[in-house]
Amino acid sequence: MADKQALVIFGATGDLALKMIYPSLYFLDMEGHLADNLIVVGAARSELEDNAFIAKVHDSLVDHAGADFREDVWARFAGRLSYCAGDVTQETPYRGLNERLKDCAIPLHYLSTSPDFFGTIAGHLKSAGLIRPETRIAVEKPIGRDLKTSREIEIALEQAVPEDRIHRVDHYLGKDTVQNLIALRFANTLFEPLWNKDSIEHVQITVAETVGVERRWSYYDSYGALRDIVQNHMLQLLCLVAMEPPPDLDANSVHTEKVKVLRSLRPIGAAEVERETVRGQYRRGFMESGAVPGYSEEAGGGTSDTETFVALRAHIDNWRWAGVPFFLRTGKRLPTRSTQIVVQFKPVPHSIFHRTMNAPNRLVIRLQPQEEIALQIMNKTPELEAVRLRPVTLDLNLIDAFRTTRRRIAYERLIFDALNGSMFLFVRRDEVESAWTWIDRIEAGWKERDMRPLPYTAGTWGPSSSFALTERQGYSWVE
Repeated sequence: MADKQALVIFGATGDLALKMIYPSLYFLDMEGHLADNLIVVGAARSELEDNAFIAKVHDSLVDHAGADFREDVWARFAGRLSYCAGDVTQETPYRGLNERLKDCAIPLHYLSTSPDFFGTIAGHLKSAGLIRPETRIAVEKPIGRDLKTSREIEIALEQAVPEDRIHRVDHYLGKDTVQNLIALRFANTLFEPLWNKDSIEHVQITVAETVGVERRWSYYDSYGALRDIVQNHMLQLLCLVAMEPPPDLDANSVHTEKVKVLRSLRPIGAAEVERETVRGQYRRGFMESGAVPGYSEEAGGGTSDTETFVALRAHIDNWRWAGVPFFLRTGKRLPTRSTQIVVQFKPVPHSIFHRTMNAPNRLVIRLQPQEEIALQIMNKTPELEAVRLRPVTLDLNLIDAFRTTRRRIAYERLIFDALNGSMFLFVRRDEVESAWTWIDRIEAGWKERDMRPLPYTAGTWGPSSSFALTERQGYSWVE
């Protein structure tokens, strides 16, 4: 048996590694969740010595751990760290890496790089002998930029390790509130009998960002909001809202129910895109921080047809959801940073109160900036003269409810599970391919209809046509 285990992080000096992966590993170490014999090896192009790399990680942890940074934990964690420099598209760094890890078991290679490098890295790992019987590979979604490129990457990954050892990371699935969707639906008799077309009027999912593309312009311009956010984060949230109860919590049982949802999505093609979707691109405007440039200006004054905003209406053609619209909206440079799911129930069939007092019950599940679940119900106001109603909210603030528990980074759970071989919070290959199949049809429809992004001013809620998308059915976006 090897004396040591090694976690290898490719893209070790990138933003994702410095802001999320190392802080997550630090907290796992602080709570005793890392094996004593685990070492962490960073691999990237930057020419750094071990000490310089460790100093870079230290500075990042001081920034992101804040008051939870402890010198004793850092001393232990720093002792795990080392670095291997080189171009990951070439063979040379893998030979050095293999020499360094020849006596190590390797439970996980974490590919924190562009998807363009996934297949290349996996191939070099295999040819260099860095795939051991227990080795797993974790990759960040989106995998590819369409179904064709996704399949090419998947083939390369599966030539290195089998499907049950590939962890496709969607960091939204590491959030406690997202995991609580399963508990909320399937552990509470209050909701599940009502969770269908008979009681639910419509569903909204919003992922709003105040930031622009900033330093990610070159990557983002080749993906856009539909591929970057809708294809993975938003469709995963939709699946958890809409899936049938799985027979158990086995990973494959849950994945299978999510695939059924994706395959039930009504196609949106050239005949439907103008009616069912909205594309937008932010132009210069004002945020709380002051004046901000437009998307094309961030590219150095060039022009681009890449969308930074998408709104769409989806339908799930099955018995549970027939006729219930699902409205999805995401964008950059929007007024607030917010991720939420709104489940709006149908009004009572006959109200004995004045029509102006009627408001449907609404369940709001917020993922960020705060994690909370709120149920809006109608209540009588404390007046003597008349019976008046107004909405009140039953509010479960998860931060308040678990005040004594540190709020975890989503990646902590994902890395912990990947190191221990759990597939529950990761995405199966047929989920990825089913999502791309639906998204590719929309992209092709936009191209066929020459449907270019509509401009919207930074700091607003996107093009005005996104409001018409809901208002045509008598609804409004919940902001």
